Amino acid sequence: MSAPQTRGRYAKGVERREQIIQTATDVFATEGFEGTALKRVAELVGVREATLFHYFGSKQELLTSVLEERDRRTAEDVQAGGGLTESMPSIARRNATQPGLTTLYAVASATASAPGHASHEFFLQRFRAVVDNAAGDISARQAAGTLRTDLPPAVLARLLVAASDGLQLQWMYDKTIDMAQDLESLVLALFAPAVAPAAPTSK
Repeated sequence: MSAPQTRGRYAKGVERREQIIQTATDVFATEGFEGTALKRVAELVGVREATLFHYFGSKQELLTSVLEERDRRTAEDVQAGGGLTESMPSIARRNATQPGLTTLYAVASATASAPGHASHEFFLQRFRAVVDNAAGDISARQAAGTLRTDLPPAVLARLLVAASDGLQLQWMYDKTIDMAQDLESLVLALFAPAVAPAAPTSK
């Protein structure tokens, strides 16, 4: 086989893999990732369901690739929104319109905690990156004098990420929860200027 033919087949394989990821992300967003979801993805891509895994080593690898695509799309919103901390409520609003992806994230992140899990490294690096990103944003605001400085940036960042993930979990059980509004309330509380201790009163 000649080199150009090999490169051509490789390029087509990469293109098909990307098509599957994009299609699966869109399908999972509204239809979930269990049941007939993979069959639906295969139909839209134009292949048999078993062929999907020709481009991925396992179902877990496909699911992780979908979560990576979800994060990529979220990153675009963050850049447009002026920073992670400001964008978190709007991201929560979008997550509420994509129950399948929100559930996939919650389930996958909970089950990947074991070091030997196929997605463990993905979530480990993801949490580090998200917290670091938020901490950097918070640190800049502290330096500008627009945000409380009595708590370290990393602490505030971890609290925000924990609240976001926790609200998603509660929302999965109760769709009346407004994740965006609750996050906005938390941001107001966490980022409020520190209250100076009252001066002692003379007797």
